Amino acid sequence: MNVYTHGHHESVLRSHRWRTAENSAAQLLPHLRPGLSLLDVGCGPGTITADLATRVGRVTATEMGERELDLARAEAQARGQHNIDFVVADVHALDFPDATFDIVHAHQVLQHVADPVRALREMRRVCKPGGVVTARDGDYDGFAWFPAVPELDEWLTLYHKLARANGGEPNAGRFLLSWAREAGFEQITATSSTWCFANPEDRAWWGGMWADRVTTSAIARQAVTSGAATESDLSRIAQGWRTWAESPDGWLSVLHGEIVCIA
Repeated sequence: MNVYTHGHHESVLRSHRWRTAENSAAQLLPHLRPGLSLLDVGCGPGTITADLATRVGRVTATEMGERELDLARAEAQARGQHNIDFVVADVHALDFPDATFDIVHAHQVLQHVADPVRALREMRRVCKPGGVVTARDGDYDGFAWFPAVPELDEWLTLYHKLARANGGEPNAGRFLLSWAREAGFEQITATSSTWCFANPEDRAWWGGMWADRVTTSAIARQAVTSGAATESDLSRIAQGWRTWAESPDGWLSVLHGEIVCIA
């Protein structure tokens, strides 16, 4: 069973709706062209999905439930896009025939699944021979920030604990190449990229978003109910994020691993 550590609170969606094909799937863009069919695994609120749909023929977007898919449906409707199909699916057992899609894409998905190698094998199975399977995932131990704020170290330790309790791998980015090789891919291009938040507006957005997430989202509920942290702990960590955001020297880089595989 897959457990999505972050949940779908507004503070989480605030971050996810910022994502675009350009800032979150740049490794895939050179492979896109009109007429191709694309499977977007774990589409979230659909901003990347909708961007990709403008570059190919048709997109099939999956999520773990109808409620989650409704977020992406609303995004597509708001943009007036009609070339996206929405399907509830488990990446460990995709309900599509072999060799269905030209491209299979997953962004920030494999870090949360119970068996990422099995997931990649399924992504490969439903991709046409010679097609592209691509994934991009964060690597939390690769996050870097300045100035040093003790509460951010506490946040990182807590996040690792919660994600791993859900069966996830928060450092997934560094494992993508090895997982793809184990899944049977032979032609793999492995790269990395970052998001960087360093100007006052970006710091306020990123720091404020995480301050809200650690006190109001699924992460907060899991931390308290599991005994991993108290509400007082979470409030202190949230203030640490605000302290970082308010520093004129504040800088933060978010590392991601990427793979582009030929099926």
